[in-house]
Amino acid sequence: MRSVLIAAVAALGAASTAAAAPTKASGPRPDQVAFRDLYKELIETNTTLSSGSCTLASEKLAVRLKAAGYTDREMEVVVPPEQPKQGALVATLAGTDPKLKPILLLAHIDVVEANRADWERDPFTLVEENGFFYARGATDDKAMAAAFADNMIRYKREGLKPKRSLRLALTCGEETPDNFNGVEWLIANRPELLDAEFALNEGAGGQVDANGRKVFLGIQAGEKVYQDFTLRITNPGGHSSRPVKDNAIVRLSQGLARIGAHDFPIALNEATRNHYARMAAIEGGETGAAMKALAADPSDAAAAAFLARSPGRNSMMRTTCVPTQVKAGHAPNALPQRAEANVNCRILPGEKVEDVRKTLASVVNDPGIAVETVGKPSPVSPPPPLNARIMGPATTVASAMWPGVPIVPAMATGATDGRFLLAAGVPTYGLSGMFSPPGDSGAHGLNERIGVQALYEGRDFLYEVVKLYARN
Repeated sequence: MRSVLIAAVAALGAASTAAAAPTKASGPRPDQVAFRDLYKELIETNTTLSSGSCTLASEKLAVRLKAAGYTDREMEVVVPPEQPKQGALVATLAGTDPKLKPILLLAHIDVVEANRADWERDPFTLVEENGFFYARGATDDKAMAAAFADNMIRYKREGLKPKRSLRLALTCGEETPDNFNGVEWLIANRPELLDAEFALNEGAGGQVDANGRKVFLGIQAGEKVYQDFTLRITNPGGHSSRPVKDNAIVRLSQGLARIGAHDFPIALNEATRNHYARMAAIEGGETGAAMKALAADPSDAAAAAFLARSPGRNSMMRTTCVPTQVKAGHAPNALPQRAEANVNCRILPGEKVEDVRKTLASVVNDPGIAVETVGKPSPVSPPPPLNARIMGPATTVASAMWPGVPIVPAMATGATDGRFLLAAGVPTYGLSGMFSPPGDSGAHGLNERIGVQALYEGRDFLYEVVKLYARN
């Protein structure tokens, strides 16, 4: 059976490659034109917290799904009563075996704010220029949202009958979870809509080099937990003409300096160990040797110290905490009565937030400085397994579309809505098939962009891999 699947997907991949190769000269395929129209409508529907509406975007996409044949029983725009602009779209393509849990296709449709005066182009108008799409949300995360929605339309129109149901969930509030988070709300209020065998989500793409050559395709398993802590010290203060050694700013600064000098221990999980092992061959040289050594022995201090020179690699192998804001004093001619700072931590999956707080207090080593957890702690869960059930279809489709390009596991050092699903017992993986140079997307920044061909190829990849996942 597997050989049949490989042959079938290889043929599909070859057809996709052959069709996609002349895109620049002959223009996009007809199905890509339809997809671009959907992508454009989603991009140009403002979904920022300040002035946008995810509900409106969900309603527009619902119209498209209904035109493809989805009934009102198969899809729903779910609007929290207290958050009328933060609605989500949930749609299901029923499988032939109702006993099996569905596969969840998750993407958020809200975007971060964008100031037109700062951008070279209107951030809420899709612009295609020099082989790229530019817009706010071009990558984060309307690329995957549009691909998932469009593929669900394709499946319906083609009459696909998967063994396992496919469920699309386009949610709101991922970028502004302190205000509202749609996934968290759905888990609390409509958990049946997100219950799944596993979920595919943002969090990993592919990397190309300076010449546009595909280096590797990423698959993300697990993510670090975002958590802020407040450090605070108070003091009687006094006149600045009579300084004392017990100064709130000085003591807080000394505590922050100790945090800055502290390294949390190395702790590799399945994803990060495999990441370093596979990247070793790709990187080569001294970096590759250090990666290979650390994957084989996480206690190798020399390898860890070498890799820690890179902030990204350092963050992947340990919990990190860093001071990000300081507020102190009440007058320029008075001794400070109060000093406080925010310390932002990115905690490895599986480590407890309270344990990190206790470590910070120990490192600060000043009983006069309180260390407090800010807000409600994020849920903490171990990373999901990268077993054959997950890796097999991804490898099969990737090998057909991009022969010789390896799949490299990774752990997200940021945070996505996957943290809520993981805590609810739904294994969640980042997998997009969309390639870009390192740090090239501009996500959350100015002139956000994605390669036109990268988006089209990612859509094709997801179209094929989701069908394979749904076969058993």
